[in-house]
Amino acid sequence: MTAIRPYRDADADALYDVCLRTGADGEDASGRHRDPRLLGSVYVGPYLAFEPGLAFVLDDGGGAQGYVLGARDTLAFERACARHWWPALRARYAGVTFPAGGADADVVALLRDPPATNLDVVRDFPSHLHIDLLPRCQGAGLGRRLIETLLRALTATGSPGVHLGVSAANHRAIGFYRRMGFVELGAEGGGVTMGRRLV
Repeated sequence: MTAIRPYRDADADALYDVCLRTGADGEDASGRHRDPRLLGSVYVGPYLAFEPGLAFVLDDGGGAQGYVLGARDTLAFERACARHWWPALRARYAGVTFPAGGADADVVALLRDPPATNLDVVRDFPSHLHIDLLPRCQGAGLGRRLIETLLRALTATGSPGVHLGVSAANHRAIGFYRRMGFVELGAEGGGVTMGRRLV
C-alpha cells in the first residue's frame, strides 16, 4: 500500500535515484548523465541537509517512488547552500570534465553559478518546493497528496506562500499546478515560476 511518510536518512540514495529517473521533464534522464549522483546532489541533497523536516517520501512498501521537498525560507536556504553545500560540491567536480553541451556539463555550470530567486517572488511566496514522482506513480492523485502534505507542514510554520519552478515545455505539470491552486508569477530562461498563497 502506497503511503506518504517523513523522510528518513536511509532514503537518501533512493531519492537521488528518483531525481535522476525523473530528471527529463518527468521522464528518465539516466541516459543523459554520466554521473548518476549529480542531479540529486543539486536538486535533492541540499533539502535533506538543511530542511529534512520538510521532506516527505512516497513509499509503496518497497522504497521511495517519489518525494516532495521544501524550504521554509528560500533566501535563508540559498545562503546555507552558498556557505555549506555548493563549495564542497564545486570542489568535488573541479577536476571532472564532461562533454561540452551535455547534461552533466550543464548541471556543473549551474552549481558553479546558481541562480538567485527573484526578490519580488519571495516577498509574498517565501517558501518553495520541489517534487518528483516516478512515471508509474503519476496520474493517480499521489502528486496532489504529496504537495498537500507539504503545504500543511509549511502552513504550520506560518509561511504565507510557496513557489516552485517548472519547465515552460512541461505543459502537463503546469496544468497540474494550476489545478492545485498555483498561479503563474513569471517566466524566464525557459522556466515558469508559479506560486500559491498559504495564509
